[in-house]
Amino acid sequence: MKRKNTLNFEATLQELESLVERMERGDLSLEESLLQFERGLSLARACQQALQSAEQKVLLLTRGAQGEALSEFEPEADDENN
Repeated sequence: MKRKNTLNFEATLQELESLVERMERGDLSLEESLLQFERGLSLARACQQALQSAEQKVLLLTRGAQGEALSEFEPEADDENN
C-alpha cells in the first residue's frame, strides 16, 4: 500500500508538471487553459495533501509512547565489544 501511495503521488506530480509545461507553451485556447488550470489546482491540492499526510506519519513515527522525541541510540559498552 505504501508503494501505491508513492506511485500515486509521483504520477500526480508528473501530470501536474506536464500540465504546467503545456500551459506555459501558450498554445491552448482560453477555455482549454481554464480547464487545465482547474485540473492543475486539483492536482496541486492532491500533492499537498499527500505531503502533509507523509509529514504527519514521520512525526508520529519519530515520537515515543508518551509523545517525546526519540533520543539517539548509544550502544552500551558491552555491545561495542561484540
